[in-house]
Amino acid sequence: MSKNRQLKEVKVAEIREKMEKSQAIVLAKYQGLTVEEDTKLRKKLREEGVEYKVYKNTLSILAAKELGHEGIVEFLEGPISIAFGYEDPTAPARVLSDFAKEVKKLELKAAVVQGEVYNADKVKQLAAIPPREVLLSRLLGSFKAPVSNLAYLLNAIKEKKESEEA
Repeated sequence: MSKNRQLKEVKVAEIREKMEKSQAIVLAKYQGLTVEEDTKLRKKLREEGVEYKVYKNTLSILAAKELGHEGIVEFLEGPISIAFGYEDPTAPARVLSDFAKEVKKLELKAAVVQGEVYNADKVKQLAAIPPREVLLSRLLGSFKAPVSNLAYLLNAIKEKKESEEA
């Protein structure tokens, strides 16, 4: 086996491992970004725990097919970058979408979220979902509201009885 083929097999295994580990994979067309814009994007992605890579499309296609993600193969044409979200499945889409609003050259192509393939429109919808922490705080707030209201009600009843007895 040639050394070149061995290197390619190692790279495919690396891509497959990242895809397997990810909760979300977002593909974006990055052609036309300046080095400064790309550096800024990578920094934002890192802050959200997202890994951002550019691989040869043929190697990415092989890895995707091995994992059964044939649906994204059609989007792996031209200069495509891949964002791997390991913790928050909405983070890669949200960061890339926000950046694409600032820098029109970046274009969302597709995503795979927990095994389901999304086109560019669905990726934008996914990006609109708030981060996990925000959703949890909203949930806790909705649990707390009825309890707080009950406490206020009980306190008002107690104060009313005390004023009637006095």
